[in-house]
This record gives sequence, structure tokens and C-alpha cells, in this order.
Amino acid sequence: MRAMELRATGSIETNPQALHLVQRDTPKPAAGEILVAVSVCGVCHTELDEIEGRTPPPRLPVIPGHEIIGIVAAKGPGCRRYDGGERVGIGWIHSSDGGAEENLSAAFRATGRDVDGGYAEYVVVPERYAYPIPEVFGDAEAAPLLCAGGVGYRSLMLAAIDDGDALGLTGFGGSGHLVLQLAKHLYPSSPVYVFARSATERAFALELGADWAGDTADAPPSAPQAIIDTTPAWKPVLAALECLRPGGRLVINAIRKEARDLDLMASLRYEDHLWMEKEIKSVANVTHHDLEAFLPIAAEIPLHVEVQVYALEDANEALADLRAGHVRGAKVLQIN
Repeated sequence: MRAMELRATGSIETNPQALHLVQRDTPKPAAGEILVAVSVCGVCHTELDEIEGRTPPPRLPVIPGHEIIGIVAAKGPGCRRYDGGERVGIGWIHSSDGGAEENLSAAFRATGRDVDGGYAEYVVVPERYAYPIPEVFGDAEAAPLLCAGGVGYRSLMLAAIDDGDALGLTGFGGSGHLVLQLAKHLYPSSPVYVFARSATERAFALELGADWAGDTADAPPSAPQAIIDTTPAWKPVLAALECLRPGGRLVINAIRKEARDLDLMASLRYEDHLWMEKEIKSVANVTHHDLEAFLPIAAEIPLHVEVQVYALEDANEALADLRAGHVRGAKVLQIN
């Protein structure tokens, strides 16, 4: 099978061809696993974190990718959930202990980091961690739902707002454009404010129904009860904490933060950024419960998923565009 393989970690700015097109043997499903013929795989910022060593794979080489849509092609012994031929999705969670906090468990393994992922023609996964995809979504539209959408849903639940509370979104890429629509559906009386450094992203947010859009440090019409940050930077953290209302919560939806502007955190002022019982909550991974709850809601809305499609062989180009901030919605690799 064709696959894009990561052999060594390092900055993609100095090594823009970090992934290598290779031929691999098609994996075989073990007991409890299914083999999925991959149709498309989304491109996530977490792949940059893996490639650049912020959340390094435990072994190399490895095939990245964890926003996977495909068809059940075969099943291992003991599988009963799927017969074969069904369209399924696979997310960041490849496997865990199955508990309510499986995202925090030592048993958690990530698709495309701890095991081979979806930048390939085939992938294997335990059948309980593959999810039926609603028919309303095409393959490319569905791919970002498996991470940008599912983890975005978890972020919104952790924000713990009530209908009518103002919500802020910092950064407006693959996850932000889905969370905006989700928030408008679940909390119709809540104004949603979008903070983004790109004028294009701000215009896109207004197209999708944001009540206000401004630059990272701009002041919105009212202080948000919660802000969800999906950026890799530290400047938005300081700006969000200063902007929150008393008792508000910042939810950081990122596997890792980059160190480029970490020195800005030295300017954190307790009285402006943390006092008045403000909270910081991080999002750690995702559970299968999140994805099972989110996908039917996404179909009910239905979410408008904006995608830019690349060939599998152009995965390095897609990652470079993502690093450069050339984002409107989500990026997806077409594989089969």
C-alpha cells in the first residue's frame, strides 16, 4: 500500500519534505480489530507537533494521520460490530481502557502517533474505536469531524457555559469553524466572538454567524464567560485571560503549545490575568464517548465543513500551508 512515512523529527521549516512516500505491506487486523480502506484523511496541527517533536512518536518510522474516513475492508477474529463495507471514521483515540476518563488513562494510544495512522491506503483499529459516519456528509467533509469536530465538542463541553453566556473562540481554523456552528446550535442565545489575527479568518467567521470578529487582543462587545483557544501560540492565552469576565474559564484546545512566543508569559500579571477566580482548563485528547455523542449532533445541524483537498503525495505541501497559516476550514488528503 502507499503511505506517507515520518522517519525523523525536526522543524519542517528546515526539512519541508519531512514525510516520505513509501510502499508498505497492508496491515492485517488482529482479534477485535478491523481493517479500513482509507478514502480520505484530514490534516491536523497535531501532525506538526509530532513531526517537530513536541509530542514525538514513541517509535519511528510511523505513518501520521488521525482524521480518517474509509470502508471496512476486513475484520479480525471476534469482531461483531461491522459486517464489512460500512463507512466508518477513526479519530485521535486509537484505543484505551474504555472508561469515562479513557482520554487520561495510561492505556491511551493515539492514532498516527503511537500506532500507524491514516496517511496511507489502509489502517487497522479496534472496532469499538471506529464510528459510523452520517450519510449527510461526504468523505472529505466528514474527515475533520473526527478530530477538529470531536475535540472541539469536548472543548465546548468543558467550557461549561449556559445558554446566553458569551463565548469566545481564539483561532479560527479546522476546529474553530466547527465549534462556532456547534455553539450556535446548542446555545442559540449565546453571542459568539471570534479572535483571529487573519482578516480572512475573521471574515469567514462572520460568514458562518459569529456575532463579532476581531484581532487577538481586540476587545469584544462584552466579556466572555468562556474562551476556547485552538492556537499553537502563547499570546492568545494572555489576551484571553485578560478578556474573560470574573469567574470565567479559558479552555486550551491544543496537544502542545509552541515555544516561539513563550517569553510573553513573563508579562503575566496576576491581578489582570488570573484574579477574580478565573480558570484555565486544558483539553487532553478525546474519548470514544465524545465522538459517539458529537457525530449525530453534527448531522442534525448539519455542520458546514469547509475543506481544501490535497493528494496523498502532497501531504508535505498541506502541512507547510497549515504551518504558514493558509487556512480556511480544514485540509484533507484524498487517498482512495
